[in-house]
Amino acid sequence: MGDADIEKITGITERRVYDPEPAAGEDSFGMALAAARDALESSRYEAADLDIVISGSITRFKDGSRFTFEPSFAAMLARELGAPSAIHFDVSNACAGMMTGVWLLDRMIRSGAVRRGLVVSGEQASRVAQSAAREMTDSYDPQFASLSVGDSAAAVVLDASVDDADRIHYIELMTCSEYSHLCMGMPSDRTPGGISLYTDNKKMHNRDRLKLWPRFHQDHLAKRGRTFAAEEFDHVIQHQVGTRFIEYVNRTAEVEFGTPMPDSLSVVERYGNTATTSHFLTLCEHLRSGDARPGATYLLVPAASGVVTGALSATLTNVGV
Repeated sequence: MGDADIEKITGITERRVYDPEPAAGEDSFGMALAAARDALESSRYEAADLDIVISGSITRFKDGSRFTFEPSFAAMLARELGAPSAIHFDVSNACAGMMTGVWLLDRMIRSGAVRRGLVVSGEQASRVAQSAAREMTDSYDPQFASLSVGDSAAAVVLDASVDDADRIHYIELMTCSEYSHLCMGMPSDRTPGGISLYTDNKKMHNRDRLKLWPRFHQDHLAKRGRTFAAEEFDHVIQHQVGTRFIEYVNRTAEVEFGTPMPDSLSVVERYGNTATTSHFLTLCEHLRSGDARPGATYLLVPAASGVVTGALSATLTNVGV
């Protein structure tokens, strides 16, 4: 396919691709396990302290190219980590999978059902890019968006907040099923054993679709007697689809909210679209950069196939990672 400058269109200059050697342990499961261990090491807890483990991966490759449904990734991760008594389950919600896991865990902690838990995801997403590279003929092909993905893993440990200095203030999600056909992942119909992602980019990223988040967020804030400007967010993290998408959705939101958007954090240029992990990878890179101000308030905005949108508001003061 020689008619498109992918870097110019997406803004992505590099991405990470898994090591195919089995010894590297970089399938979806291996990457998720490494991220979970890293998150636990950065926390105050041991694996045995976890009440629950939730996996939000889209890709579930284990032992190389074997796509695994049962036992659940969460069950295998809990056992491997040393948390055999933890509640465990997987969630599937496209690129909002990890955000959905955080939403569920937040609600479970608030209800008193659990005290603390782990949400993790490992994405061997470049497999769809490999299919696209073999099968595409031009930039109008519905697999074009597959070329923007990168492999990654992320994990977060959550417990009960004791004050507003470190707290998820709210997390709300909404699914608009009328758009579900615009992005579909499935076995390739041209490459045996391949996995393909078919996206109608023009309709997925049109202005009406991008208005879903600000209007949903406005409605949520209005019920609380708040406005977007009053939230005084320091940073916003959009789904890391591409630099143009991030700029477009922020411009659309400024018009809808009638106020400038906060500083927009992005790592898509260096990592590509990392599916379920994108918001938490971006947040982690920001915290590790040394630029994070203790007490800053962050807004995470999902944009997943389904279509799923929403908002997560959190203040972080203990920014050590």
